[in-house]
Amino acid sequence: MKYQVMVLAAGQGKRMKAGRNKQFIELEGKPVIIHTLTVFENDPMCEEIKLVINEKEVPIFKELLATYQIAKVSEMVLGGKERQDSVYNGLLRMENAEIVLVHDGARPFIRQEVIHRLVEKAKLDGAAIVGVPVKDTIKKVNSDLLIMETVERAALWMIQTPQAFRYPILQKAHQQAKAEQYLGTDESSLVERIGVPVHMVEGDYENIKLTTPEDLIVANAILKKQKVL
Repeated sequence: MKYQVMVLAAGQGKRMKAGRNKQFIELEGKPVIIHTLTVFENDPMCEEIKLVINEKEVPIFKELLATYQIAKVSEMVLGGKERQDSVYNGLLRMENAEIVLVHDGARPFIRQEVIHRLVEKAKLDGAAIVGVPVKDTIKKVNSDLLIMETVERAALWMIQTPQAFRYPILQKAHQQAKAEQYLGTDESSLVERIGVPVHMVEGDYENIKLTTPEDLIVANAILKKQKVL
């Protein structure tokens, strides 16, 4: 089953404290965004990539794509004010797609096997996202940090990307959210809002999003583990 993917790389990632877009931080000599794009570049099921970026960084991304020979990026799309705006901009450029994936550029460790299961589920049921079960005990607290409840974790999952949808479903979800000025937390929250069931596909705990400096330590450990395996 073929798919198109939108890779989001327009955010500045201030929590990384790198003084630049975290997509350009190098892991073993290659920028984070190149690690991410290479997964899709090497996947035969991936037809093309739409790369959503900041307008000021167009020359940098052009150079990186040429240097690392990332040929499946068919277009660089300018991001918007919010993540949701960036996805909407990318979606407008993917009207010929049947299955659309949305993926964070700062998640370089997504595996093809997980992507394929996700795409198959989205093809079958319309909407599917990747996640992993919560490991830790979860507490609900009030504004004074007083514990109000211990939440049953068996039904709780941590959500990752990619998220996959039949194109008309995601298009409708975004159009309705835009018309009603609703800002969701992720794509699936917009799809849930229009009454479409979203299915979970289990991923793995290595599919981390690089957000803080501590995450880079974990990322380098994952790369070393992959070399051994």
